[in-house]
Amino acid sequence: MDFFEETWKIKNKYGIHARPARLFVDIASKYDCEIRVKANGMWANGKSIMSIMGLGAPCGEELTVQTHGDDAAMAIAELRELVNERKFDEN
Repeated sequence: MDFFEETWKIKNKYGIHARPARLFVDIASKYDCEIRVKANGMWANGKSIMSIMGLGAPCGEELTVQTHGDDAAMAIAELRELVNERKFDEN
């Protein structure tokens, strides 16, 4: 099984609130692999909107994403695009 870990800065103006959390979870839920997210020293289930929102990650915060499983490479690539390139479609 593949394991990937990457850390990105949150670049959208308002950080992770309900809408960005929903986008993240929608992508994460398409994959079978386990997805964990870390911000503010706390870990969250990448497939749970409440867990992601509970991180309280503002703009500029580092977001560490771990994927573990057979489709882990595809999952982390799509999540990287959402966070880094698309900036949660907010900027």
